[in-house]
Amino acid sequence: MRTQRLTHRSMVFVLAGGRGSRLKELTDRRVKPAVPFGGKGRIIDFALSNALNSGIRKMAIATQYKAHSLIRHLQRGWNFLRAERNEFLDVLPASQRGGTESWYKGTADAVTQNIDIVDSYDVDYVIILAGDHIYKMDYEIMLRQHVESGADVTVGCLTVPREEASAFGVMDTDKAGRITSFLEKPDDPPGTPEDPTMALASMGIYVFDWKFLRDLLQKDAEDAGSTNDFGNDLIPEIVKNGKAMAHRFDESCVRDQGAPAYWKDVGTVDAFWQAHIDLTNFTPELDLWDKSWPIWTYNESVPPAKFIHDERDRRGMAISSMVSGGCIVSGTEVRNSVLFTNVHTNSYAVMDHAVLLPGVVVNRSARLRQVVIDGGVIIPEGLVVGEDHTEDAKWFRVTERGTTLITQTMLDKKAAAS
Repeated sequence: MRTQRLTHRSMVFVLAGGRGSRLKELTDRRVKPAVPFGGKGRIIDFALSNALNSGIRKMAIATQYKAHSLIRHLQRGWNFLRAERNEFLDVLPASQRGGTESWYKGTADAVTQNIDIVDSYDVDYVIILAGDHIYKMDYEIMLRQHVESGADVTVGCLTVPREEASAFGVMDTDKAGRITSFLEKPDDPPGTPEDPTMALASMGIYVFDWKFLRDLLQKDAEDAGSTNDFGNDLIPEIVKNGKAMAHRFDESCVRDQGAPAYWKDVGTVDAFWQAHIDLTNFTPELDLWDKSWPIWTYNESVPPAKFIHDERDRRGMAISSMVSGGCIVSGTEVRNSVLFTNVHTNSYAVMDHAVLLPGVVVNRSARLRQVVIDGGVIIPEGLVVGEDHTEDAKWFRVTERGTTLITQTMLDKKAAAS
């Protein structure tokens, strides 16, 4: 009789192959789950940390688009799982496995092509995760509901206003939480049983019994008309012919008592910028300082941050900001900003509501407001961004909400035209 916790009998399968094109140039050279987040980590660290903190020690990550930086991050930051302790982290690049001549054709096909690897884990339950969302969740609670309800699939869901739900897969449920219909990005989303102004949106998190999912994947692979996707094909099939249950994120979100349930898709430049600025709030909704549920990542060996110069108009300081290790703030005013590892700023510069990814150098007298600066960019002396959007848009990407994204390629083109 197997008496381990449910998480000890489970694995997570993380889908991390999508480009994330709405992040524009931030994903030109890296996949979305590998985009830096929170001052020192990567977006994928949230899904993996949730699994680890929930007690799950078996993980597989399916990669496809420009995966090198993601694979390197996993090798450096997640290499502490040990096979001799029955712990695994397997990276599964699209490699035309399983007798197919195709790359991963859809989210379900990514699992289908690796059935033999999942078999080798000897697990009872599989949790399918997206690798590109920011949230803290205890998967053990969702697993427990799945087993106790006898569901064929349990779908993690958010409660969102109906007018926002059209961007998601939306579930209609009965009062017991059984899903009666699953609609992909509907124009008129159904409300919840208790509140017609709210809707249940899919988080892209699914819990299956492995034996059931294995059979379903093989059946789906034989269907020439299938798109081989969980949201488009498998989940609607189970809703129609099986038992699909909804699990509400409110029930398993890890948060302080009384705090709202925090989940973000940082899939646009504006959302990415806003999620970082939110971290500079006095009490941010996403608690990265919670030692009981840490967000694990690769910890580069760098010295502490340093602030130098204390003169009028030339004072190294940061107010309501996050400044990571390896940073040198030299005579720069930093306000409501996030500086990732190894950012160096120079005298008389001003950072206001700025997000600077790792290795950025800001030269003297630059003024940067409401910006996202890609990693390794060298900001030239005297550059002013965020004060004249029309001028900024000639050289950089400016969003509808006025956030400016700057890459080194953009700066090089501007310099060549000068």
